[in-house]
Amino acid sequence: MADFRIWSDEFPANGYLTREHEFDQQAFGVSGDNLSPALQWEDPPADTRSLALTVYDPDAPTGSGFWHWVVVNIPADVRSMPRNAGKADGSLLPAGALQMRNDYGTVGFGGAAPPRGDKPHRYIFRIHALKADQLPLDANATNAVARFMTHLNEIDSATYTGLYQLK
Repeated sequence: MADFRIWSDEFPANGYLTREHEFDQQAFGVSGDNLSPALQWEDPPADTRSLALTVYDPDAPTGSGFWHWVVVNIPADVRSMPRNAGKADGSLLPAGALQMRNDYGTVGFGGAAPPRGDKPHRYIFRIHALKADQLPLDANATNAVARFMTHLNEIDSATYTGLYQLK
């Protein structure tokens, strides 16, 4: 049996994201390029009917972590996302995929922005194999509702973690 896995060629597993993946927002003290990394995955379960992708920082000082990217309704036969697929207009996403608002309050990928001087934060990229063809969501749904529906329909998932720190 093959192993469901996800990876990026832009940073090693448990290695550091780059300034290209850093958020761009003066209020957060960062001015990166806010580019989502290219991602690939393989071997989802045979009964996968759609996929979802989430990016989560469990180290954010919020009491509940921070959601940087939530994408649902990715067709089951898709095996990658190109670099900058998380741009707000969604033009690089697979047909039918839907990006939710991230915890910054913007649509699409919101890059890394840990507090300056804090320990390295973990950015967990998770691909979710789902038993539903589509989640019954629209652009007005919150990412919390999208994540609830994702977990409710999850068959399996795979993760890949990157780190980021602002000294």
